[in-house]
Amino acid sequence: MTDQASTPDGRPIPGWAALLPVLALVAFLSLFILVLPERYPGFEGTGHLPLLLAAVAGGLVARAHGWSWESLQAGVNKAISMAMGAMLILLVIGLLMGTWLVSGVVPALIDWGLSLLSPSFFLPTACAVCSVVSLVSGSSWSTAGTVGIAMIGIGGALGINPAMTAGAVISGSYFGDKLSPMSDTTNLAPAMAGVELFEHIRHQMLTTGPSWLIAMAVYTVLSLGTDVSVDAAGIDAIQSAIRTHYDPSIIHVLPPAVVLVFVLRRQPALPTLLLGAGLGAALALAQGTGADSVINSAMSGHVADTGNDGVNDLLSRGGMLDMAGTVILILCAMSFGGVMERTGMLQTLASKLLSLAKSAGSLIAVTVLTAAGINIVAGDQYISIVVPGRMYGSAFAEQGLHPKNLSRAIEDGGTITSALIPWNTCGAFMAATLMVPTSAYLPYAVLNYVNPLLSILFGFLGITIAKRARADSTTPPVAG
Repeated sequence: MTDQASTPDGRPIPGWAALLPVLALVAFLSLFILVLPERYPGFEGTGHLPLLLAAVAGGLVARAHGWSWESLQAGVNKAISMAMGAMLILLVIGLLMGTWLVSGVVPALIDWGLSLLSPSFFLPTACAVCSVVSLVSGSSWSTAGTVGIAMIGIGGALGINPAMTAGAVISGSYFGDKLSPMSDTTNLAPAMAGVELFEHIRHQMLTTGPSWLIAMAVYTVLSLGTDVSVDAAGIDAIQSAIRTHYDPSIIHVLPPAVVLVFVLRRQPALPTLLLGAGLGAALALAQGTGADSVINSAMSGHVADTGNDGVNDLLSRGGMLDMAGTVILILCAMSFGGVMERTGMLQTLASKLLSLAKSAGSLIAVTVLTAAGINIVAGDQYISIVVPGRMYGSAFAEQGLHPKNLSRAIEDGGTITSALIPWNTCGAFMAATLMVPTSAYLPYAVLNYVNPLLSILFGFLGITIAKRARADSTTPPVAG
């Protein structure tokens, strides 16, 4: 017997009604983030309540069309279960940051980075390093959670705006995530569109490559044009405080080296990061740090006491509990996205957008914007790839376009924009891991907004758009 909660039980929801929860989300976000902070100084608006209230609005619309509470709850549960891996990784990143700080791993990386990196070329270097690591590992999250954390610390000590550093880290991390054959999204997109993996990667390179070059050029100009007055005495004071209190040595390379090896061997992220956190804790204990300090750092974050206020601010962070707000944000986002997807409202809105596509260029634009829009509405990168990938295949076939155009467009709009949405799992992760609000780093995550814009431009100009061969018998995916 089929469980009632596992099958849809309500009436189809028309487009105008499906739009109501989205309008509610926009209204609540505007109220909590723009209006209330202006009216009540000191009030810090977040997306938590707006997402939860928008989920309630979606539930009311669904109930008005005959959907049962059991069915809505099943949709929310499914969405949350999809994000459970992300939430666990966030908590483990908090553990890792705490143990790597108390053990001296991050301070050592900052010390060595200050000796090697110049402010004049720091941003393009940070982007390039993260690009290589993510390309080999296939994971933007692992890259940001390891190399990215170190880059934030080094940039802060050099006097670089943390938002700029975070933007460069994210651009580099998503370059590799988008092109690596080991990336889950790079495999998911061609599977949805019915394209061979390496054909998809080669076609993606035609929009992602130029976007990366533009980003590198922007970071070079920003680095050369930013008025960063490096105080040699101040840098020496930072390095002196780190060396006095953390005594950087070759042993501090061990935890990140082990994590990097496991990442490059494409081991699962969660156990790999747990291993890194465990190695950091073991190293701290081996150096004589008390067990209570190690546990406190892992749970609540490391509190540095070096005698240098700047170093203390730089190194006091991390801990599993520090990620609690981000985890709750993801829960709220998945509640909203689960209601929207379960009831078909998400698919209804996507089909309405598809009706606007009258040419190959407009079809690609709609696909890119749909994927980006689902990142906003559903708060999940994978849904932004799956929904348009399954729904738009026949439209691309009717336009005579090769399905690799579809797989590229959903990655150009879905994968790449996910880090720009504060309540998306990816945006929440990057903001929490790099300790920079999404709104602050967004202008500097150049690759992540240039790529979708370039994809749309190429679509209208007909640049790199592949036609379907007459003999091509590939069956486009259908909405399921």
